[in-house]
Amino acid sequence: MTQRKLRLGAFIMATGHHIAAWRHPGSQIDSGVNIDHYIEVAKIAEKGLFDQVFVADSPGLSYRGKDQESFSRQGRVSHFEPVTLWSALAAVTKHIGFVATASTTYEDPYLLARKFASLDHISKGRAAWNVVTTAAQNVHGNFGLNQHPDPATRYEKAHEFVEVVKGLWDSFEDDAFIRDAESGVYFDPAKLHTLNHEGKHFKVKGPLNLERPPQGYPVIVQAGSSEDGRELAAATAEAIFTAWNTLEEAQAFYQDVKSRLAKYGRKPEQLLILPGISPVVGRTQEEAEAKWKALQDLIHPSVGLGTIAHFWPDEDLSKWDLDALPPYYPTPPAGINSRQHLVIELAQRERFTVRQLYQYLAGARGHWVVVGTPEKIADEIQSWFENGAADGFNVMPPVLPESLNDFVELVIPELQRRGLFRTEYEGTTLRENLGLERPANRYADAADQARKAG
Repeated sequence: MTQRKLRLGAFIMATGHHIAAWRHPGSQIDSGVNIDHYIEVAKIAEKGLFDQVFVADSPGLSYRGKDQESFSRQGRVSHFEPVTLWSALAAVTKHIGFVATASTTYEDPYLLARKFASLDHISKGRAAWNVVTTAAQNVHGNFGLNQHPDPATRYEKAHEFVEVVKGLWDSFEDDAFIRDAESGVYFDPAKLHTLNHEGKHFKVKGPLNLERPPQGYPVIVQAGSSEDGRELAAATAEAIFTAWNTLEEAQAFYQDVKSRLAKYGRKPEQLLILPGISPVVGRTQEEAEAKWKALQDLIHPSVGLGTIAHFWPDEDLSKWDLDALPPYYPTPPAGINSRQHLVIELAQRERFTVRQLYQYLAGARGHWVVVGTPEKIADEIQSWFENGAADGFNVMPPVLPESLNDFVELVIPELQRRGLFRTEYEGTTLRENLGLERPANRYADAADQARKAG
């Protein structure tokens, strides 16, 4: 029996995940719009045999007028649209997969299906779609809407959206294109199917004007830990990105989400759970801690306060004592992404001062930060992987490209030495490398069943 292997993604956040990374000498300061930077990062991740690289994305800026000083000091306000970016990177890599974020609330299912099918063809089967409903409250005006839809509506719409997109990807059966120059037959019209979807939120005729993606469907990824997010992942996702800081929390989430799959006719191995980890790697513990302190010292207080401002949306945080406890802890509105609940609970439990809270979040927005030697980081990864908490990890380098280089040069060999991680890519597509099945075309499957019945 083949030993279970770790799945690793590189979560790319322009200059890095630490909020002050753009000020660090190990970062590329204009990375958001520097294609050479992304080429370098993708090649580093491929050298490290990562399964995929991933960028988060939002269809607008999260900006409120009163946060102007904090906003002007952040290094994440200008960056590429992800599908466009991955199309460029596909041409300079051979193995690594590309996870692009796209919103079911603010995109069109036909156009999205076409974009991701194109990316899968361009990359020769290395595309993935990170399905998001968009939590940001202030982007609706970019799309002519008067308000941001409530969470229940967004998730209800997302379920239908994903099914429409999958249906469009099935427009052509896999063997529809004959391309027989001698007979003059280019494709078999009997293997072209029109979706004709009419649902509560969408009316989409189809078919897609592009043959079926090499992977059947680009890999479906989802991020989020709320109740609605867990259910969407169980119904639709093949990988889920999540954030936990203790083994016990991660184990509980892992068990909960895996247990939801059966009602959708799915098996536990059909969904990979990949918590975020932000590793600060040093050849000694002292070196790692010095790297972390240098980053923390770069946080401007206004940026730190901006990191926690949306947890206290009605407060002028500039008047708070940074070295005292928050004056009070708000109750997050019902239905809001569970991250707000987790952060408020954490702040109360750990009795963080205001400064300690924003320093904690500055590293990776509440994801798991591990500061230490390659052996220490490998120990932590191994513990979660072997104790029912993770199928792999979404690695979140604090500074790019420096921290990713550190992980590839120092941690990957340690994971390989322990037999936990691959020493070469297993396949040519992202699905093959992740150990995920290629989905059958619904129409071909129905035709096969009809033939067998007849």
